[in-house]
Amino acid sequence: MDHADGLTAFLAALDSFDRVCESLTDERALNPSRCHGWVVADVLAHVHLGLQELLLGMQHTTGAEPTTDAADYWRATPPTTDPDAEGIDGLVFARRISAAYRRPTGLIGHLRPTLEGLARAADRLGDTAVEFQGHVLTSGDLLATWAVELAVHHLDITDEPPAEPALRLAAATVRALVGEPLTGSDTEIVLGGADRIPFGGRPAVLG
Repeated sequence: MDHADGLTAFLAALDSFDRVCESLTDERALNPSRCHGWVVADVLAHVHLGLQELLLGMQHTTGAEPTTDAADYWRATPPTTDPDAEGIDGLVFARRISAAYRRPTGLIGHLRPTLEGLARAADRLGDTAVEFQGHVLTSGDLLATWAVELAVHHLDITDEPPAEPALRLAAATVRALVGEPLTGSDTEIVLGGADRIPFGGRPAVLG
C-alpha cells in the first residue's frame, strides 16, 4: 500500500471514529455492539488499547525488509469463530476496563487524546518500514491495516458508515483475502468478512 494512500485512509478513519465517539451518550455506550459479547463501551476500550499499541509501534522504524503486507497481515493471525481460541480472556479484559469507569462515556475522555496523538504521529511518520506485532510492514501497509481495523469497529458501534476511504480499503482487503468475486455493498462485504453478518458460508477473514 502506498504510504500516501494508507495515510489518507487512516486519518479519515480516525476522524470518523472520533465523530461517532463524540455523539455517544452513556445510554448508547451501553447498547449491544455487533462484536460478540461486547457493548459499545467495551469496543471503545478494545480500540483504545489497540491504538495505544499502534502509537508505540510507530516509533519502531527499521531498515529491514517487510515480512507482510496490508492483506497478508490478516492471514498471519487468522480469525476464528471458536470463542476459546478467539480469547475469552481478551473479551473479559476489555469489559473489565470499560466497567472501571464511573460512566461509560468516561472512556471517551481517555480515547480522544490518543486519537489526536495518533493523527499527529501518523503525519510525522515517513515512508519507511515499521516493526509491529512481530512483523515488519511498510508504513503505508501499517496505516492501511489500522484503517481497516477502525472501519470494522466503527461498524460495530453504529449503523453510520465509516469514512469512505477506510470503508473502501476494508472491502478491498476482504476481496483480496477471499480471492473470489463478492456481491453486496462495501459495508456488507466488510461486515461479512469480519463475521458480523452471514458471509455466504465463508469463514471470517478479518480479526
